Amino acid sequence: MEETALATRPETADSSPAALMIKAMASPGMDLDKLEKFMVLQERWEANEARKAYADAMSRFKANPPKIEKDSHVEYRTDKGVTKYDHASLGNVTEKVNAALSEYGLSAAWTTAQTDKGVSVTCRITHVLGHFESTTLTAMPDSSGGKNAIQALGSAIAYLERYTVLALTGLATHDMDDDAAPVECIDEKQLSTILDFINEKGVDQSKFMLFMGVDDIKKIAKTDFNKAISSLKMAKGKAKDAAHNS
Repeated sequence: MEETALATRPETADSSPAALMIKAMASPGMDLDKLEKFMVLQERWEANEARKAYADAMSRFKANPPKIEKDSHVEYRTDKGVTKYDHASLGNVTEKVNAALSEYGLSAAWTTAQTDKGVSVTCRITHVLGHFESTTLTAMPDSSGGKNAIQALGSAIAYLERYTVLALTGLATHDMDDDAAPVECIDEKQLSTILDFINEKGVDQSKFMLFMGVDDIKKIAKTDFNKAISSLKMAKGKAKDAAHNS
């Protein structure tokens, strides 16, 4: 760790209200009212110094941010198809972010609140001099994948904790653009249509799946259905070739 990484409480500067107050106390005209005014000014001065220290620490943190890889995979099937995505787990995010923040005198903490509108998570990043900044995100419990009520609530909180700290620090997980983006797969009717074309033309299923970039025909994205049908219509399968040669 560099010697300048951590910012400590600044010593009383000669021009600070506290320094001026000390000098003024030697004057015979010093009274309680003036002393209170000096104390208010000192509090404002310290708050401003803490704010500047926070900004400087966060700037240096962002200049050398930790790289956060996605380390968790989620995949489950619903009546709408298969949902799958990769994301950075809460433990991965908090461990790397807090370790990096601590090098600059910063730390992150979270608070939660639940209402009829959902659960809200607030992330607060605080500097050792006392200045802090926070952000809040709200979401409904995540009941996807057959979770019970407690699991749904915990999943939503973990998701919001990840994203509040990432938002507050200005970080993003590596290849974050598809994080938590559900992939809606073809429905039963579309699957049946594709299989009918495959059977009718005698198309090699393994080659077709390779072309579509899936390991199971059921996992073809709904948005790729037209692409699948178009390719099958143009395909020259075994059945077609056999009929042509007969």
